[in-house]
Amino acid sequence: MTGIICINKPQDFTSFDVVAIMRRCFGTKKVGHGGTLDPMATGVLPVFVGGATKAVDIIPDSDKSYRGGFRLGLTSDTQDIWGALKQQGRSFASADELNEALSHFRGNIMQVPPMYSALKVNGQKLCDLARKGIEIEREPRPITVSRLEVVEFDGTDGILEVDCSSGTYIRTLIHDIGEALGTGAVMTSLCRTRACGFSLSQCYTIDEIREADRDTLQSRLLAVDEVFSPYRRVDLDEVQQRLYLNGVRLDAGRLSVKPDIGEPLRIYGNGVFFGLAKVNEDAELESLKRFPIE
Repeated sequence: MTGIICINKPQDFTSFDVVAIMRRCFGTKKVGHGGTLDPMATGVLPVFVGGATKAVDIIPDSDKSYRGGFRLGLTSDTQDIWGALKQQGRSFASADELNEALSHFRGNIMQVPPMYSALKVNGQKLCDLARKGIEIEREPRPITVSRLEVVEFDGTDGILEVDCSSGTYIRTLIHDIGEALGTGAVMTSLCRTRACGFSLSQCYTIDEIREADRDTLQSRLLAVDEVFSPYRRVDLDEVQQRLYLNGVRLDAGRLSVKPDIGEPLRIYGNGVFFGLAKVNEDAELESLKRFPIE
């Protein structure tokens, strides 16, 4: 079986736990996921099965959306409620103060990755160093926060909704907002509501997958080309299909669309997805990634 299935990851499961379960359910070792979620987080975890694993590293829509809870007046070593907590002097802010602080965290900003993260420095994971009590300097990284809104706030506890670029740490975002307020802040919950272009409404629970028979599992798999829907579609005729599948670069002037040089394209023949291609400087259609034809 080949395709994508979206899982609503439960709390206290790692992303690898979900992958291991999916390998057993689908009977294949070829399973990957579209973006790690921390064990305490829940929400959208796209799982790629079979030949679809070739898409994991080339997904065009890498932005994410989250719903994160927070509490003012606290800080922690992990920047969330599950770490070693420290009480701060002030645990209250007005709605106006919070909205003013949020205004500095929208758009293109720099973020220092947390020590409790899987990022590697000199071959060592930061989280492994943090567990040994070692803290090292981390370089700020550019991120984009395209939406940052308060949906609930009582002066101390609240919920934020965030649309952001891949690589954004929501607990660090909340920590930094707390620093700007002068109150400190920790994340108290996190749910990813969108990833790889998929939403929570498209997700299944782990139990729903475990209890499904093989035909049901097959019917729940999404076609791999769905993640490439932002790219324009090119349909090849019978002659072009034969040449393309034999590795021949096609004359771009004879395609069903007129693409720009370097523009990624979805390639089809008789309605079947062949893979991705682009037009090179010589005006030839050049294959970028082939996918299994089933």
